[in-house]
Amino acid sequence: QMQLVESGGGLVQPGGSLRLSCSASGSISIYVMNWYRQAPGKERELVATITPGDNRNYVDSVKGRFTISRDNAKRTMYLQMNSLKLEDTAVYYCNAKYGHVEYWGQGTQVTVSS
Repeated sequence: QMQLVESGGGLVQPGGSLRLSCSASGSISIYVMNWYRQAPGKERELVATITPGDNRNYVDSVKGRFTISRDNAKRTMYLQMNSLKLEDTAVYYCNAKYGHVEYWGQGTQVTVSS
């Protein structure tokens, strides 16, 4: 069982930046790593994906503003979020997936507010 722990959330003004981290208790090198988010009253949404080969995909609403990255040696995944908007407010979750095996973190709150 692998543990995932998110950090870096907080309160930020519109236009600001945050960097989320997802630290794993084991190696992440073989996993497809994902960031999801869930806003109040909405379904959980896939925000960004990075494969073991460093291929990246983003939901349209964050393209050009968010950057996903991974450091396998540090067992950590990141989400750099720039030009934050009110609608980015959500709990952000880290996810690791390999075949039928899947792990989730507990989430970190990101609030964008003036």
